[in-house]
Amino acid sequence: MPGSGGSGTGRGATPARGSGGTAWWAWIGLTVAAAVVAAAVLRALTGPVYLIPSGSMEPTLHPGDRVRVDASAAGGEGVRRGDVVVFDGAGSLAPYRSAGSLERGLEDVARSWGLGASGDAFVKRVLALPGDRLECCAPDGRLLRDGAPVDEPYLGRPVTAQDPAADGSWTFEVPEGRMVVLGDNRSASRDSRALLGGAGGGLIPLERVEGRAAEVVWPLDRRGPVDASAPEAAPGAAP
Repeated sequence: MPGSGGSGTGRGATPARGSGGTAWWAWIGLTVAAAVVAAAVLRALTGPVYLIPSGSMEPTLHPGDRVRVDASAAGGEGVRRGDVVVFDGAGSLAPYRSAGSLERGLEDVARSWGLGASGDAFVKRVLALPGDRLECCAPDGRLLRDGAPVDEPYLGRPVTAQDPAADGSWTFEVPEGRMVVLGDNRSASRDSRALLGGAGGGLIPLERVEGRAAEVVWPLDRRGPVDASAPEAAPGAAP
């Protein structure tokens, strides 16, 4: 009988542990399911959504923002100076990886639902297109495009000789089918400047554009269109 009682106690303890484990997994499952449902609703209402993973586009976009992507600009179709674009940086800003790898596949699924960001996808602002010459910087700290100083109100700060639009001295001559992209947070952005002197010279293929960042859809208190103000030549500047 004692053996029987001990066995009964053991049997009673095992379900208790299993029940706690089951509850824990159920909670995780419900959390994931809720996130997927929320992402599905968001995607259904807005279209493709991209999660901003870093502060390289501040103050325009913040880490954790989810932006609706206008896929009509895929392949560089209709891309304009000043547009904020999402593009595939594989082989340029990111090393090539196997297109069939499980890791990349899962990243792409998560990114397409606004649940994560692929290590190959980048969001930057287009500063120069085919035929442009972009250089840093004018004596007053502004970028020069085709010799004309460029105003960039989206930087959210005054540009001066002491605090220029970008660091260093560099020049891009943009050939057909390429673009120059920079982050708005110039001091914390890996962009075309990081590839100067390397293969491709920092010039990103327009065909790698996946879409234009059209609007912030989440969080709700930041909802609104993404500032796509074209960087314009200053009044009275040389053409």
